[in-house]
Amino acid sequence: MAAEHEDQDAAEQDAARQAPPAASGTGGISIGVMTGGAAAAGENARAEDRAHRAAAPPPPPYAGPPLPAPGAGIGVGVMTGGAVAAGRGARAVDASTQYVAASAELAAAVGVLREQLRVLAPSEETAEVDAELAGAEREIAEGGLVRRSRLQWLRDRLDLGATAAAGLASAAAVVQACLELLG
Repeated sequence: MAAEHEDQDAAEQDAARQAPPAASGTGGISIGVMTGGAAAAGENARAEDRAHRAAAPPPPPYAGPPLPAPGAGIGVGVMTGGAVAAGRGARAVDASTQYVAASAELAAAVGVLREQLRVLAPSEETAEVDAELAGAEREIAEGGLVRRSRLQWLRDRLDLGATAAAGLASAAAVVQACLELLG
């Protein structure tokens, strides 16, 4: 009798291994307009966006019917970058780099601020600001673009008075140029 149960258990285990996976109850992804980014749905879902994207005018708003979120999934009207994942094992990573077209005002203000930094006593803080300004100069010289995250970093450090460099007259011009470009 015990051998009969063992055979039945083994047969059930074999059938379970060969059967398609049962529906997990997690839905998919419905996207109306996608001009960049990554999407994944399902068993071992994984979506990564590692693009280097120049700033562009936003796409028109999604004008279609309301997007159903399939099952317990995700409905997205317009996706211009980033990452979305739904379902079992879902993982979304947005490691993209967004660039903004640099203005002549920003380029000039960055150069002036780098010169004025030399009047301050050298410190870790001024070296860090100078390195970011040098990076902005390099990006602008190479292609007329500057990383959005770099502009945000400069704006945050210089606008909040978080560094001695924020007290320099030219810091206000850099902040103003960053604000205009970041919107």
